[in-house]
Amino acid sequence: MSRLLGRLGGAAAAHPWRIIGAWVIVLVAFTALSAGFGGTPHDDYNVPGTESQAGTEFLRKHLPELAGTDARVVVHGKGKVDPATLEGLRTRLAAMPSAGDVSQPRMSADGDTALIAVRYTIPVTDFEGTAGMDALRTAAEPLVREGLQVEFGGQVAENISAPSGTAEAVGIVAALFILVFALGSVIAAGLPLIVAISGLGVASAIIALLAKVTDISGTAPTIATMVGLGVGIDYALLLVARHVEGLRAGLSPREAAAAANATAGASVIVAGLTVLVSLFGLRLATLPVYSSFGYATFAAVGAVMLASITLVPALCGLAGHRVLPRAVRKGTASAGDTAARNTVARPGLTARWAALVGRRPVVAALASLLVLGVLSAPVLGMRTWPQDAGSQPTSNTTRQAYDLTSAEFGAGANGPLVIAVDTAKVPDVDGLVAALRAVPGVALVAPAARTADAAVILVEPTTGPQDERTTELLNRLRADVLPDGALVTGLVAVFADISDRLSDRLWIVVAFVVALSLLLLTVLFRAPVVAVKAAVMNLLSVAAAYGVMTAVFQTDAGAKAVGLPHSVPVSSWVPILLFTVLFGLSMDYEVFLLSRVREDWLATGDAQGSVVRGLSATGRVISGAAAIMVAVFIGFALDPDVTVKMIGVGMAAAVLVDATLVRLVLVPATMSLLGRANWWLPAWLDRLLPHVKVEAAEERELAPVA
Repeated sequence: MSRLLGRLGGAAAAHPWRIIGAWVIVLVAFTALSAGFGGTPHDDYNVPGTESQAGTEFLRKHLPELAGTDARVVVHGKGKVDPATLEGLRTRLAAMPSAGDVSQPRMSADGDTALIAVRYTIPVTDFEGTAGMDALRTAAEPLVREGLQVEFGGQVAENISAPSGTAEAVGIVAALFILVFALGSVIAAGLPLIVAISGLGVASAIIALLAKVTDISGTAPTIATMVGLGVGIDYALLLVARHVEGLRAGLSPREAAAAANATAGASVIVAGLTVLVSLFGLRLATLPVYSSFGYATFAAVGAVMLASITLVPALCGLAGHRVLPRAVRKGTASAGDTAARNTVARPGLTARWAALVGRRPVVAALASLLVLGVLSAPVLGMRTWPQDAGSQPTSNTTRQAYDLTSAEFGAGANGPLVIAVDTAKVPDVDGLVAALRAVPGVALVAPAARTADAAVILVEPTTGPQDERTTELLNRLRADVLPDGALVTGLVAVFADISDRLSDRLWIVVAFVVALSLLLLTVLFRAPVVAVKAAVMNLLSVAAAYGVMTAVFQTDAGAKAVGLPHSVPVSSWVPILLFTVLFGLSMDYEVFLLSRVREDWLATGDAQGSVVRGLSATGRVISGAAAIMVAVFIGFALDPDVTVKMIGVGMAAAVLVDATLVRLVLVPATMSLLGRANWWLPAWLDRLLPHVKVEAAEERELAPVA
């Protein structure tokens, strides 16, 4: 692999415009295809094998006008709302495409607020783009002109995702500053950004095309952009830093590009493949929305990985010696200045730190484990619930509709339980309605809507969708109240089933991702001890991220610090998604470090010295790369979407912990303690494992000095 990558890097540096032109053509072609044939992301809340899904399927067969998605229109005025105005709105709502049932206006006690529920005959995934919201706004426009406040809730309104671009801009600007500081050259700093943005441009077009043929979650493109931007800049930084090292060693730009691709490029491929392998774990969640996260992020990571090993050497070859700091190019920098600016080879502070950890490995390991334990502790109190309107910023129409509904009709009106009744099995529907009204925690039970063989009963809890008491009521109804033939569905029931499903599948996903990563690292480094240790370290990083995220979002002080009005449960979507992505990203740093340590170990046979030298060679690059990722992820923590915000905070915390406590303290400390045992390999396993070179041991042959 190293030899092939070295030749690719040399060829790209020798003919940069061919590579750049090819990428421009690919970018334009995919962009044009996505513009003409791309689809729009939307969430698919189908949860096969659950009671809520069975209830939905029953309604689709027997009461299709009540089986599709829903919307709520909340009208609020300064005084009593005119009934004639509401009747005109109801007529226009009923005339919307795919509208099945439009309820009579439900008036608040003081008459200044009305709630109209709309049930559609199609699922929310059948709406193209913003078509559903556009129709709702058009129907409500006459009321807005009259000065009434009209807000929208329900699945149709909550399924619209419109990224502002602020998060991406903040991350890119912060990354640029860090790159200039790390590389000492504006030109060198700009290369990773160009590469990452180019890869993401292609990935965004691919995601749009995927959205045409399969369901892609509305949040998935943002998550994919977050991960792709972070790893794309990191991969390119690693290559540029190694390229600069080659130039300082006297290689020509072409030779330096070949050497960088053969060494750092191989690490990029391994790191990228590890992320991609981890993403396969999302399929085991058995939810379509998780598969869509995997597809989108897979496209982003794959595109930036390919951009890194092709565009970086091409741009470096085109830039020549201009990637070096100006003082170095002019030969005016002192030896001390040169050493201080060397981002890879001789970072004195990192070398001294590595030596210190190597001298006190037990103390360093225990101290870092203690801090990791403190950071991870809050995870024991984590509570999960899928994101809903009650978690959104107060500026959103869905949140305003949620708050108006809670204030005027009670919190439970935001999440009624829908009970689908098979009247062949439950003939006494009126008796069931009476029994439901007597259940503690039930605020309102609407009269049943019936056909010849089915009925629907709407039950409003006294508490809101996110409240634990609502879930307890749902479980009590299913276990003790409802007879066979009555199934609870609706968004609250779907969300509860999603939370249960994800809790059950989390450990399966963890086992799958860890096992695959262990196998991959064992094959690459031929060191099962190193592979097991790497998996344990990554699990510690993820646990710390879970703990930080729980502490931030499940406390009022932490939630307000990130722009939320109050504490919220951790989104059910986050733990599995965060684990798969973070485990792959943590492996990135492990691969970057271990590649240099193993390269030194094979050359010297010095187990402890190779750890010190490997850490000193990569420590500054890893720290710079981590700083960039943290900056990018914090930028996404500013996103108004709560799920994106949580993932941004969790990933920023995990990368910061991983690049400091884990990669700079715990890993070198444990490797120093284990010594030669790090590289122990049983003879039987040695015979079974293929020989795969991550590092280029024969680098001189790849890039001969003319």
